Amino acid sequence: MLNRRTLLQSGLALPAVIGAGDAFAQGTGPIRIACAGPLTGSNAAAGDQMKVGATQAVADLNAAGGLLGRQVALELGDDACDPRQAVSVANQLAGRRVVFVAGHYCSGSSIPASKVYAEEGVLQMSPASTNPRFTDEGGWNTFRVCGRDDQQGLVAGKYIADNFKGKKVAILHDNQAYGKGLAEETKKSMNAGGLQEVLFTAYNPGERDYSALVSRMKGAGVDVMYIGGYYTEAGLILRQSKEQGMNVTMIGGDSLVTKDFWQITGAAGEGALMTFSSDPRNRPTAARVVQAFKAKNIDPEGYVLYTYAAVEIWAAAAKKLNAVDPRRIAAELKASGPWQSVLGPISFDRKGDVTVPDYVFYVWKNGNYTELKS
Repeated sequence: MLNRRTLLQSGLALPAVIGAGDAFAQGTGPIRIACAGPLTGSNAAAGDQMKVGATQAVADLNAAGGLLGRQVALELGDDACDPRQAVSVANQLAGRRVVFVAGHYCSGSSIPASKVYAEEGVLQMSPASTNPRFTDEGGWNTFRVCGRDDQQGLVAGKYIADNFKGKKVAILHDNQAYGKGLAEETKKSMNAGGLQEVLFTAYNPGERDYSALVSRMKGAGVDVMYIGGYYTEAGLILRQSKEQGMNVTMIGGDSLVTKDFWQITGAAGEGALMTFSSDPRNRPTAARVVQAFKAKNIDPEGYVLYTYAAVEIWAAAAKKLNAVDPRRIAAELKASGPWQSVLGPISFDRKGDVTVPDYVFYVWKNGNYTELKS
C-alpha cells in the first residue's frame, strides 16, 4: 500500500487515503482505532489476548455512550510477528484513518511499524513490546504500558545469580529484537551478579526439532537454561530437553504468559519460571472488568488487561482534551498523570515508558502459572 509520502511525491490526490493525522478533524462518524498483533502464526495466542482486551475496552466505551459523542470502531491488524507484514499493516491502518493503535506485540514488529505511524500521524501504545529501542528510538507517538527488557533482564539476571550459584547456565535467544535483547540484558545482570554462563547461543525460530541444541546443552552439563524468545519455541526446547533426560530448570520472559505454553510442554513445563508484572487480574482496579470477562468464561490472562488499559488510557486523555488529535494526546499523556486504568495508576516519562515497572517471578504448576512468593 502506498503511504502518504509516496502519494505526495507521485502527485496523486489524497482523498481516498487520509492519514490518521487528518482523521481527528473528521467530526462525524465513528472514531477509528486499531489493535495490531499476531492474530495468526506461532504467537497467535498472544494476539488473541490483545484482541479480546481491545474488543472489550471498545465495547465498554460504547456502552457508556461512546467518546466525545461518537462511537468508537475497532480495526484489527494481523502482523504475524513479521516485521515486513507489520509495516504493511501499519500502512493499511493509517489508510483506514485510525487515530490510535494498541499494538503491536512483538518488538520486531512494533519498532518498524512505529515509523509508519509517526509519519502518518497515528498514536501507538504497545501492551507488550519490551525492547528498549521501541521508545529509545521512537518518535512523538510511541508509548507502552508494559516494562522494558533492560528492567526485566535486570530482575531475571539477578535472580539467576542469587539462586543458582555454582550451576551451569545456558542463555538462548531467537536472534530477534525481543528475544535477543532480553537475553543480552539478562546475561549482563547475571554476569554482574558473579555468575558466568557456559553457553550463549541463538536458535532458529519456527523449527520443530531442537534436538541438536538440546544435545549441545546436555553435553555442557547445563542445569539452568534461560530462553529469550517466544512461548512456542521455549516450550518445544524445554519438552525436548526433558525427553532427552535433562534435569534442567527453564526460565523465560513475559512471552510465556499464555496457557498455550503448557499445551506444548505438558508435564515437562512443571517448575518452569518466567518474569512478568504482578498479576493484573488480582489488582483492585481490575476487579470489575475481570468479573465481566469471567462472566463470559474468559480468563483475562497475559496481555488482555494490558491491551484494555492501553485503550482505556488513550480514551481518558481524549476525554480530558475533548479531542482525538494524536499529537495533542501524546503530549498530554506525558504531561499529565497518573492515568487511572485496570492496571492501576500509570504515568509516562518523556520517552513514553511507564515510570514504575513491576517485574516479578512466576512458576508453572499443574498447567497454571502463579506468582512466586519470596
